[in-house]
Amino acid sequence: MIDWGAFLVVAAVSIGSAAALVALFAAGLRLLAVDSGNVGIRLTAYVCFVLAALGTLYGVYLIIPALHPA
Repeated sequence: MIDWGAFLVVAAVSIGSAAALVALFAAGLRLLAVDSGNVGIRLTAYVCFVLAALGTLYGVYLIIPALHPA
């Protein structure tokens, strides 16, 4: 029997995290596109890229069972 509640939780978290990662990457691109030489804006863009990369790597870690102990 399918546990629909768990299925909906997994689907919601997957969609939400995918949207957050895309939004972080897009924000970083947008900040670099309008960069006017301001160091703070460039630093914020790089922080967005790093957070998106870390989120992606964490997702890969969760998917591949060989990366974490049983």
